[in-house]
Parts: sequence; structure tokens; C-alpha cells
Amino acid sequence: MKLAWPLPALLTWGAAWALFAGLPVLGLPALTAFGVALAGVAAVAWWWQAPRWRKLIVVAGFPLSIVASGSAVGALPAWAWLLPLALLLAVYPMQAWQDAPVFPTPAKALAGLAAQASLPLQARVLDAGCGLGAGLRALHAEYPAARIEGLEWSWPLALLCALRCRFARVRRGDIWAADWSGYDLVYLFQRPESMGRALDKASRELRPGAWLVSLEFAATGWAPQARLQAVEGKPVWLYRAPFRQR
Repeated sequence: MKLAWPLPALLTWGAAWALFAGLPVLGLPALTAFGVALAGVAAVAWWWQAPRWRKLIVVAGFPLSIVASGSAVGALPAWAWLLPLALLLAVYPMQAWQDAPVFPTPAKALAGLAAQASLPLQARVLDAGCGLGAGLRALHAEYPAARIEGLEWSWPLALLCALRCRFARVRRGDIWAADWSGYDLVYLFQRPESMGRALDKASRELRPGAWLVSLEFAATGWAPQARLQAVEGKPVWLYRAPFRQR
């Protein structure tokens, strides 16, 4: 049964509060109880099939609820409140703030891509900003014989992505500093403001015949080779080098 929002968040926070209040009764320190409860909230958010912004609300809501209550603040040392911030900065470091937030590629969003952008066997395909690997899986479904690679600046996301996507080579790195010249296709799920920069980089580095593929956002001023839409509201824009300006 699918629960209507915000009921999943309320149930999760209620369970976290029960842990936070109940574990000290069993003799655990308050800081340990807080860590266990926060880890439980994060695990629920990881498992929950929901938009990423709702997951972030669920994770952040528990420590914020403790601060707002005022009743349990004194039980924790002052530095403990830096833990959620440290976790957020590890997952979404400041250098990546100008890039897209961590939104996953829908499972069927790239369906039909291989028919429009044909690649040779053992082609090199890059997911630039691979997050937790949803885009890598979608690319692997379209190009099972390709050498799939992922690049992600956040080291926790890169580590988890590598564990989830054993078929791909996942590295931590800056997508804008990386060399794209060896790839036959580069896939992005960025933001509108980043697409001009992406096309400029691709036009300098991708060899003729290589593809730049963008989910949802087109590059203003550049002519796409094709457009797909397998998922409503998630168009896929295909650009092929040498790129053409409108």
C-alpha cells in the first residue's frame, strides 16, 4: 500500500524519536542513540521510492525536529549538531553546488537511445555526474556491450555507485576537468544553466561522430540531432559532433 505524503515522513520521524528516547533507557549514551536513529532515517530514505527532495526532507527533518523541540538538545554535545551538516557536505560537496542536485535518471528514460545513437561494440560511454548509478543502469540496458564509465565528484556517492554498478568503471572526479575526448557518448542529467558549458566543452573535446546526450534539458542555441521521450516530462536531447548552432 502506497502511503500519501507526508505520512511516510511522519511515521519515519516518529520511529526515529522512539529510538532516540528509548535507547538511553537501555543504557546507551544519548549521542549513540541519536546516531542510531539518524542512521535509521537515512536507511528508510535510501529504500523509499520517492523524489530525491522528499528523501532529503525526511533525513533533515529528524535532527531539525530535535532542535525545534528543545527538550533533547541538552543531551547532546554541541558538536553533534555538525554531523548532519558534515553528512550533507560529504554527499553534496560545495564544488558541486553549481551542478545539478542528485536526481536519478528514471529507469525507462533512455529507452530507444541505442536505436537513435548507434555505437560500435566496446564503445566508451560516460555518465558525467553519475550519482548513485541510475543513469549507468539505463545506459547499460541500452548498450550492454559498451564500456560504461561513471564520474562523480561526491566520494560517498561514487563509492556507493561503484558497489551498485559492478558492470561500470566508476571514478571520483570533476566532470568539467575530465577529458571527454576518448568517449563515443557522454550522458548528462544536469541543469539548464549548465548546458551551454557542456556543449562548449563537448565541441572542443568530442571527436566527430561522438554523441552528447542530455536528459530533460536542451542546450539553448544548439541544434539537436534527435529528441526522444520515453518518460512523460523527461525528454532526451541528442547532439552529435560536430555540433551545429541554430
